[in-house]
Amino acid sequence: MPGTTLRAALGLIPRRRPGSLPEVELADRGVTVDREHLATYDRVCGFRLSDRLPATYPHVLAFPLSMRLLTDPGFPFPAIGLVHIANSITLRTPIDSGARLDLAVRATNLRPHDRGRQFDIVATARLNGEIVWDSVSTYLSRSGDAPGTKRDFPAPPVPSASWRVPARVGTDYAAVSGDRNPIHTSRLGARLFGFPRTIAHGMWSQARCLAALEGRLPDAYTVDVQFKQPILLPATVHFAYADGTFDLFGKRPHLAGQVTPA
Repeated sequence: MPGTTLRAALGLIPRRRPGSLPEVELADRGVTVDREHLATYDRVCGFRLSDRLPATYPHVLAFPLSMRLLTDPGFPFPAIGLVHIANSITLRTPIDSGARLDLAVRATNLRPHDRGRQFDIVATARLNGEIVWDSVSTYLSRSGDAPGTKRDFPAPPVPSASWRVPARVGTDYAAVSGDRNPIHTSRLGARLFGFPRTIAHGMWSQARCLAALEGRLPDAYTVDVQFKQPILLPATVHFAYADGTFDLFGKRPHLAGQVTPA
């Protein structure tokens, strides 16, 4: 990860970039879980300690591959400054912490967005040749001259829980996930990208919501999430869940998700 972090920083240097996504898949075979790392992840995200992997945990295992792809000199966008706007995870079967997983990532589906361009990072985890988990993370590369749009936020649902999110969540999740984007770890870095304070990782907020649903989730399911407004740290957020849909919000909506049994 130190090497990819350096490449991410170097990617901010202006240069001519290709106009298309690289047609390449990166893979890592026989990946095993460090149980101490898993326990730390569980604590940071609010999961109970378990020998089953949370649905969001393979995303952390695949993140080094994603960073290698995003920081490659041939990638069309700088990794630092990308905005994670959506994620869809399908857990096809429970995954034990002792499993040896074959991971792969690729970039696909470059398309326009009203604030720039967006694309997907598709990650898969296979066990004994069968896909047991897959994820589609959608990232936005904002254009400097893209106009902002005035947003009207709907009335929030009735919360079922409220959480205090401390400032250290940014650095704690960065340490356990490897995602050290400065918007999450540095007040100065956050300001450079237009945020008044550090913001929570989107994948932390998704994991925290799933942790609140432990015991109510099926063994196999798909969770689709749209990341809305960032959580400025520290913060108090409210969680609501009903009929398979959930929301995380404060004064503004932060996340909207849905769980569908597979």
